[in-house]
Amino acid sequence: MKKGYIRLIIFNLFVLFILFLNSYKINILSGYKIILFILLLTIFFKLRFGLEKDKHRYIKDILLETIIFLFIFFIFYYLFGILVGYTKPDNYYNFIGLKDFIIPGILYVISKEFLRYNMICKATGSKISMVIVVVTFIFLDVSQALYTTKFASNYDILTFLSLTFIPSISSNISLTYISSKVGYKPPILYALVMRLYRNLLPIIPNPTPYLYSIIMLLVPVVLSYRINIFFKATKDEELIRKKNKRKIKEIIIMLVPIVFIIYFVSGYFRFHAVAIASGSMVPSIYKGDIVVIDKKKVDLDALKEGQVIAVRKSKILVIHRLYKKEKINNEYVLYTKGDANAFVDNFTSREEDVYGIVSYVLPYIGLPTVWFNE
Repeated sequence: MKKGYIRLIIFNLFVLFILFLNSYKINILSGYKIILFILLLTIFFKLRFGLEKDKHRYIKDILLETIIFLFIFFIFYYLFGILVGYTKPDNYYNFIGLKDFIIPGILYVISKEFLRYNMICKATGSKISMVIVVVTFIFLDVSQALYTTKFASNYDILTFLSLTFIPSISSNISLTYISSKVGYKPPILYALVMRLYRNLLPIIPNPTPYLYSIIMLLVPVVLSYRINIFFKATKDEELIRKKNKRKIKEIIIMLVPIVFIIYFVSGYFRFHAVAIASGSMVPSIYKGDIVVIDKKKVDLDALKEGQVIAVRKSKILVIHRLYKKEKINNEYVLYTKGDANAFVDNFTSREEDVYGIVSYVLPYIGLPTVWFNE
């Protein structure tokens, strides 16, 4: 083995030792400190090995390919949210969010991918060196996540493995491959989007940790595969540009109905489309039907007996017909009943429990959602 490879392996082993020590002893590499740590490593790397310039012929084409891939992924991911539901992430549109999450996330990704690229350039030709580079960056991601993770139960361990460790393995293998092919710019683009979308988008799909783990395991692998296919294909640059322009137009056309669907299904806007999971309202509403709920504040004085309403009970949305309303101590008490049920519901509802009024029923459209959740 060449001396250069041996020095690189020693450098990576030193980094792994620091990360291991940080994870189990000192635990200080978080936020801006991990960024400073990477910058110090980059400076030391430059002094010891030198830095490489990022010059690749097809860099613009791969950047566009990455953008198209990310658009397609998010289209399918948000459509998948129809089955698993959506959630509203923490609001980072403020100074604290910008300072503590957005800016550190951007700096972390850029500094990490720049260092990765230079380490890969020096490791090219040595499989052992490449493997150790991948392991180093996996530990870098894991070390950062350990700072905010508490392992109080088996579920915490499962969540850490699903949301951090497994995706990190797949992501770092794929990004190392991509960086070796086209430099650090496409990996930075991909990693920035995948890291920050949960902080910047108003709603996101809400899969279980297990499903999320599978998705994040496959996504970088598919991107690597697409880039591999690109390099195997004939490089007709004019043809590539025409194909990419056509893809972008198709994606824009697809976005309009998808945004419309997510608007109704997410539940974070005035109208909320909900799949019915039981037969309690047969024959008016069947299992698998979609009901569109108008969430505009309900005027209980104008609410009439016989209207189908949605009320919240123990975090469950119950969609039944208003059977009776009565005023007790200047406050309305609502009694509901499913059309297929023999008795009135064994609970009552107040004004704060009313989620909305059912405006439309769309037959059978929600069956895939019901089957998936069952």
